[in-house]
Amino acid sequence: MLTRPNELGYPRLGLAVSRKVAKSAVARNRLKRIGRESFRRHQRDLGGLDCVLLGRSGASEQDNAVLFASLERHWRRFAQLCAPC
Repeated sequence: MLTRPNELGYPRLGLAVSRKVAKSAVARNRLKRIGRESFRRHQRDLGGLDCVLLGRSGASEQDNAVLFASLERHWRRFAQLCAPC
């Protein structure tokens, strides 16, 4: 995940999941769907951040609970970093 502060005061999300990460469109769409849902749940804590979720190899083999837990840790860390913003 990459983040940068923005001047808008609200968070934005970008998704980058390539065919190298997940061969089938179904798997890529699943990863993006999980990323969007996790972002939706945590966006009120993020303030003005631009976030880009990058798909990594092996992510498509993980189950949904593992992916949500990983994203939860990322959102919590970025919310703490952005708190003084």
